[in-house]
Order: sequence, then structure tokens, then C-alpha cells
Amino acid sequence: MVFAHDTEVALRTVVNLINSAANGEEQLGTVKELDAFLETEGFTGSRTRNAAELASVHGLRAVLTALWTSGEDTAVDTVNRLLREASALPQLIKHDGWDWHLHATTREAPLADRMSTEAAMALVDVIRSKEMDRMLVCAADDCDAVVLDLSRNRSKRYCDTGNCANRAHVAAYRARQAAAG
Repeated sequence: MVFAHDTEVALRTVVNLINSAANGEEQLGTVKELDAFLETEGFTGSRTRNAAELASVHGLRAVLTALWTSGEDTAVDTVNRLLREASALPQLIKHDGWDWHLHATTREAPLADRMSTEAAMALVDVIRSKEMDRMLVCAADDCDAVVLDLSRNRSKRYCDTGNCANRAHVAAYRARQAAAG
């Protein structure tokens, strides 16, 4: 394990949020799709379930997408801004079968504030640990999804949104076969 469990969960949610618009395919186009996303990610708390809430999550996704490929200084500025805008106040919380972990907003805070704060708190650990090189873009030429490499040997290069790794391995195999024959 590279980071604390709740940090890894939050980082995976960031990846899944960013990748919900990867390769030009909008997967959070409706409030119902956002509901399903939040259910899958185990995100709880108050909701308005309206177009404004969906738009705020889309706005957050754009910010996190830009942060993912930014340098450390820009990432720090963005994380600090996200925490400041949400009036974050870190505290230990135990809920829904989770042991003690950090929350920095209340369950009643707007959804985008809770999501941005969870993301920012996780990214704080990434930045402080000098591990931003684990935040990648898929190595497939035809894919713009992001990748979180939590492997021990830092070997993950392809996203989980499709068959990018499989396609790359098959292409490399075929190229080797063609070169040998």
C-alpha cells in the first residue's frame, strides 16, 4: 500500500470522475448517471439531485482533469483553492462501515464541495509524498483517460476504461511476429 486506504479510495474516485468524460464519451450526462456513479463510488451525504449539482460536478471534473497533468506548483495552488473554497476543516469520522478516516466537510455540504475536498485531501498526500509521478495519462495513442499507478514497481501505464493494455500487447506481439517472419 502506497497511501492510507481512504486516500487510495479518494484517488480512485478522482480517476473514475475524470475518466467519466474520457475519449469524448460523457458518462455523467444526467442526474441519474451521477446517482449511479456516486452509488458505485460509495459517496454519501446530502444531495439536491438537480441540474445545478450535476453542472458543479462537471466543473470539478474539469478542474481535476487539469490538475492531473499539471506540475507540482499548479497542483498545490489548485488543492489549496479547493480546500479554501469548501471551507475545509479536517476531522476524523467513522461511518457506514468505515473505520476512522478524514473528512473535511460535513455530510450536509454541497456535493461538489464534498467531492472536491475528498479529492484535495487525497492529493495533499500525493503531493507531500512526492508521488505525483503516479498520476499518468493512458499510454495508448488513442486514449486520453487517466491512470493512477499504485503498483509497487511503478509499472502501470494503461487505463482501466477499455482494452488499452490488451490492444497494445497484441500490437507489440504482432509486430514481433512480423519482424521475426
